[in-house]
Amino acid sequence: MYIFLHMNKFITMESSTLEENNPQSQAPKLNFMLKLKENLVFKSKWAELNGAMGDLGTYIPIVLALTLASHLNLGTTLIFTGVYNFVTGAIYGVPMPVQPMKSIAAVAISDPDFGIPEVMAAGICTAGILFVLGATGLMQIVYRLIPISVVRGIQLAQGLSFAMTAVKYIKNVQDFAKSKSGGQRDWVGLDGLLLALICAVFIVIVNGAGDDDRVDNPESGRREKVQKIIFSLPSAFLIFLLGVVLAIIRGPNAMKGFKFGPSRIDVMSISKHAWKQGFIKGTIPQLPLSVLNSVIAVCKLSTDLFPEREVTATSVSMTVGLMNLIGCWFGAMPCCHGAGGLAGQYKFGGRSGGCVALLGVAKLVLGLVLGSSMVKVLTQFPVGVLGVLLLFAGIELAMCARDINTKEEAFVVLVCTSVSLVGSSAALGFLCGIVVHLLLKMRNMGSNGQSCSNVIWFHRNP
Repeated sequence: MYIFLHMNKFITMESSTLEENNPQSQAPKLNFMLKLKENLVFKSKWAELNGAMGDLGTYIPIVLALTLASHLNLGTTLIFTGVYNFVTGAIYGVPMPVQPMKSIAAVAISDPDFGIPEVMAAGICTAGILFVLGATGLMQIVYRLIPISVVRGIQLAQGLSFAMTAVKYIKNVQDFAKSKSGGQRDWVGLDGLLLALICAVFIVIVNGAGDDDRVDNPESGRREKVQKIIFSLPSAFLIFLLGVVLAIIRGPNAMKGFKFGPSRIDVMSISKHAWKQGFIKGTIPQLPLSVLNSVIAVCKLSTDLFPEREVTATSVSMTVGLMNLIGCWFGAMPCCHGAGGLAGQYKFGGRSGGCVALLGVAKLVLGLVLGSSMVKVLTQFPVGVLGVLLLFAGIELAMCARDINTKEEAFVVLVCTSVSLVGSSAALGFLCGIVVHLLLKMRNMGSNGQSCSNVIWFHRNP
C-alpha cells in the first residue's frame, strides 16, 4: 500500500507539472496523464483498500484448487493477474475485477486428464472468440438487444450461486484439491464456525445493507461519533488480515519453506490433442458464461453503479480477450471480469480503478518476491473467512434485481434465475428467459397494438 500511495502522489505531481508547461506537442501526453490520474486516484484510501478485498472470496479458492489439483503455476498467475488488475483499473476507472474462468477451472479440477495445456488452450480459444466479438462490434449489438429482465435474472442467479457456495464454505470443511466438501466444520478453532459467524456479524455492523446515506451532523454527540468511527472501519481488509495471521499460526512450518524470487515463466507447449480437448471440454461451456456474466452483466452493473463512467461491451470483451491471448501462453490462469467481483468490491468500498490497481500491485509484489511459495500460506487460510467475504459479494450482486418494477419482468427474472440454478447453467437460464420474454411480448402484441418489431427488438440496455 505504501508503494502505491506514493505512486498516486507521483501521478498527481506529474500531471500538475504538465499543466504548468502545456505546449501543444505535449497535449496527448497531458490528456493521458490526466486520465490516468482520474482513474487511479483513490476516492477514499481506507475504503478503496477495503474494496480491494471484496473479490478474494472467489479468487483464492479457485486459484488454490487449480494449484493443488492441476499444478497451476501460482507465481506466474499472481504476476499476470496483478498486471491485469492494474491495467484494467487504469483503463476503466472502476473496480473492474479479474476472476478465474469458472467453467474451465471446474473441468480442470474434476477431470485428471484435463491438464494445464488443455486449460490454457481453452482460455486462448475463449479469449480469441471474445476478442473477435468485441473488435467487430457484435458484442455491443448483443448487449443492446438483451432485455433487462434477462440480465437481472442472470445476476440474481449468479449472486445466489455465490451465496450458496459461501454457506458451504462456512459450514463444511473443504478439500479444494478434490473440489469436495467434507464433514461439518467444528464450532471452535482457528477455522471454526464461530469465527466465521463473528466475521459475518462484524461486516453487518460496519457495512450494514450497503450505501450509507446518513448526513454528518456537526452537533452530533459522543454516541454518533463512535458510530461514525465504527462504520468507517475497513471491515473486509481487517478480516483478510486476520485470516493471514491465522494462516501463519495454523501452519508455522510453511514459512520455513519459502523460496524467494519469481517462479520460472516458460512458453506453453500445446499439442493438437490439448487444443481439441480444451475447446470441447473448456471453451464450449465457458463461452456462454463469459458472454453473459463477464461482459453483459458486468457492463450493466457498471452502468448501474457508475453511470458517469462509460464501460462498453466492446471494450470489456476485448480486454478479456487480450488478457488471455497473452497470459495463457505463459501458463497464467485463464481470467475474465465478473459481475460478482464488481459487486463485492463495490460492497466493501471500491469506487475507483485505484482499488483494483492496488490489489494488482500486491499480487505483482507477491508473485515476484515469493512466487509459488505462496501456496503454502494459502492452504492454511481459514476457508470459513473466505466464505464470509464471498457471501456478502453474492448478496450484493443478487440485490441488483431489486429495480424490477413490473410483474411481467419479475416473472422473466425468476424463470431465468430458477433454470440457471437448478440446471447449473447460465446459458440454459438465459435461453429460457429469452423464450419467456418473447412469448409474453407475443401474447400482449394483439391486445395493446404492439408491432412485430417490438417483439423481435427487445427493450434495449443503455
